[in-house]
Amino acid sequence: MSQLICWLLVGLAHLVPALALVRPALITRLYGVAPDSALFLLMHHRAALFFAVLVACVWAAFDPGGRKIATMLAAISMLSFLFLYQSYGRPAQLTTIALVDLIGLVPLAWAGRHAFQQ
Repeated sequence: MSQLICWLLVGLAHLVPALALVRPALITRLYGVAPDSALFLLMHHRAALFFAVLVACVWAAFDPGGRKIATMLAAISMLSFLFLYQSYGRPAQLTTIALVDLIGLVPLAWAGRHAFQQ
């Protein structure tokens, strides 16, 4: 049961950015990127990648066979953002995203530890 909850929490951390795939207006609200910007396309594609991580986490919640790859995908997503966030001087407008990723590392570590022990 704890694994199920942990995976769903990690998936939840990726839900809002993934929703931008089907609700592109979220891109402007979340990141301040105007729809007429070329960067908007890149951010829209980024939402698809977040959707892939979300699907992997939900899959891992119910199928132990997918937990190792889901651990790797979520860890790459979250740790790379935190590293880049720190490297760029911790921009204030991205602090909430950094906090969500930082908090999300706790259930990811728990679930990932169990995934690689099996």
